[in-house]
Amino acid sequence: MKKFQNLKINKGRSKKLNWGVAGCGNFLENTFLPTLQQLKRSKLTSVYSSNKKRAEFIKQKFNADNSFDDYKEFLKSDIDAIYISSKNSDHYKQVILAAKAGKHILCEKPLSITVEQAEEMVDVCNKNNVILTINYVFRHHPIIKKTKEFIEGNLLGKIVSISAKFNFDYKPNDNFRFTLNESGGGALRDLGTHLIDLLRYLGGEIESISGAIDNVIYDSEVDDFAIGIVKFKNGGYGDFNVSFNVSEPVNRIEILGHRGTIIIDKMIGQKHATSKMTISLENEGRKAFRRRANRQLYLLRDVQKAFLKNENPLITSYDGLVNMQLITELEEK
Repeated sequence: MKKFQNLKINKGRSKKLNWGVAGCGNFLENTFLPTLQQLKRSKLTSVYSSNKKRAEFIKQKFNADNSFDDYKEFLKSDIDAIYISSKNSDHYKQVILAAKAGKHILCEKPLSITVEQAEEMVDVCNKNNVILTINYVFRHHPIIKKTKEFIEGNLLGKIVSISAKFNFDYKPNDNFRFTLNESGGGALRDLGTHLIDLLRYLGGEIESISGAIDNVIYDSEVDDFAIGIVKFKNGGYGDFNVSFNVSEPVNRIEILGHRGTIIIDKMIGQKHATSKMTISLENEGRKAFRRRANRQLYLLRDVQKAFLKNENPLITSYDGLVNMQLITELEEK
């Protein structure tokens, strides 16, 4: 895999962050912008959508200053950072133009449609000294961060395997996710991208990936099921399965170590739920911990700090690129 180094940026003065948003779907309206409003040092300034009425609606609802249906005019407005939540096929062009305009970028997952696009996006952002980060919210849950601390502290001993499941029922409709040339793929690219990121975060760099994608229940242009097995460079294995076709899912993470295990429930696929971590260690009793958290808020706090101070966030453009490389490797097998 071709690698890019993390961006090295000179620190600057802090100020208030003026945001623009590109793409006005349900997630932006119901999750992202209500969460952004909780940040005292961030302000929604400009809204872009190819649908002028939708852009104006979002502007009015969230008290933005401007709305646009022309992306280049949108970039000329008084914004420091952009959240790109448009369909996957638009990410490439929008990120490139935003980087050349000097705007820091938070992009939805997956980063792009192809690895070649992702490489160019990362390269252009580096050359223009702007930060590009990806909206992999699961990394930011406090239980996930604590789990990483336990793994790195050798609490579980050598890791044998990490398993993750993310399933729900999502019938084919007119959403861009079910159009191949706009999404690039189905369950793997929409859900699997999150789990691949989690496996890398918890288990370290991935040496190889294999698996399968299929349409098990629904017939559409994109897969409704994907399964993958990875081998970590530092030893041990990971696996995941994702789908758009399970009405009663069991979404969880299971980490098996030589001296203990961790099971995490109600963190994947549930917003603001009380997540549960169960730890079982050799020669010790079982312990359970519960935590409710707004993952999007934790991520936005980290991104806001990074953008204001010109420093790398937890999730870098390199993470988005490697994820695209792994997705493509699995799809081609």
